[in-house]
Amino acid sequence: MDPTTSALEQALHAARALVMADLTAREVAVADVVSLVEDAVAHRRWWVEQWPEGVEYVVGLVAQDVQDALLERYGRWPLCPVCVDSDPHALEVEPELGPDPHWVCAKAAVIVARVGALQ
Repeated sequence: MDPTTSALEQALHAARALVMADLTAREVAVADVVSLVEDAVAHRRWWVEQWPEGVEYVVGLVAQDVQDALLERYGRWPLCPVCVDSDPHALEVEPELGPDPHWVCAKAAVIVARVGALQ
């Protein structure tokens, strides 16, 4: 296995594990949702094969892909734990395209957790 493929596979496995940890922490890691994660990982595998320099962005992109797919099928996820007295809203991944992604509450301008560390 060449080093590029190895780095890609490591990044994809890490992205899968981190997003699954967040889904599990919020008790939504059911079979249909796990399938959404697998679809997102497969899509991002192709994406990084086209743009190898984007490998460091895979975690945040997979998290966003899963969040978008969940919104289409089930509703907002993950719900913000900070703004409990306002209308329910989802956390956002920041940076949108960058390394070291976090879940943030855009309304309160608060970092809630790294992707993979939701509670």
